[in-house]
Amino acid sequence: MSGNGKRVGRPRAQPRPDSGLSPREELLAAAAELFTTRGYTATTTRALAERAGMRQASMYHYVGGKEDLLAALLEGTVTPSLRLARRLLADTARPAEVRLWELCRSDAELLCAGPYNLGGLYLLPEVAAPRFAAFHEARAALKSAYASLLSGTAPCRALPPAGLALRADLLFALIEGLILAHRAPAPAAAQPSAGAFAAAAADAALRVAGVCEDDLPALRGA
Repeated sequence: MSGNGKRVGRPRAQPRPDSGLSPREELLAAAAELFTTRGYTATTTRALAERAGMRQASMYHYVGGKEDLLAALLEGTVTPSLRLARRLLADTARPAEVRLWELCRSDAELLCAGPYNLGGLYLLPEVAAPRFAAFHEARAALKSAYASLLSGTAPCRALPPAGLALRADLLFALIEGLILAHRAPAPAAAQPSAGAFAAAAADAALRVAGVCEDDLPALRGA
C-alpha cells in the first residue's frame, strides 16, 4: 500500500503514454481489442499484458486471468442498461412508450459506441461456463425489464402472454443485433454516428411494439 492508501502496482514492462486509465482498465481495453480482433482462444495472457504495457506476472495483480477480463467486458455491455431500465420501470409518471424508447436508444448507443464488437463475444462457447453466470443473470433481467415496459405500452396491453413474449423477444433481438449492423462495411460518409443510429433503432423498436409512425416524433421529444 502507498502512503495515500492506494494499492501499489507492480512495475510495467515498458513505459506507456499516460492514457488516464487504471492498470485494470488498460487490461480491459487490451482484452476488448484482442478478443475481438484475434479471437478469445488465440489471445494469450502474455499478449494481453504486453498490449496493456505491463509484465505478464503483473497482470495477475489486477485480474484473475482471461476469464475475469471476458466476464467484465460482457457484464459491461448489460449492467449500465439494466441500471437505467430499473430507474425507468420505477418512473411510472411517464408513458411506457417514452420510457421504452429511452431504454432502447440508450442501450443501442452503449452497444454501438465502443470501438470493438463486444456483442460478438456473446457467441463464444466459453460463455456457457458457470463463471459467466452474473452476465447471464443481468442479461435476463434486462430482457425482463424490456418486456415489462413493452407490456405497458398501449398497443401491447391487450396482447395475450404468448404474443407479448414473442414481441419482447423480437424487440430485444433487434437491439442486441444492432452491434453487428452498425459495423457492417460501409463508406465512412455513409456510416451514421452511434447516437443517430441508436435513435433510429429506438424508433424501429417502437414500431415492433406497434406504436403508430405519427406518434414517434412526440415520443422522441418527450
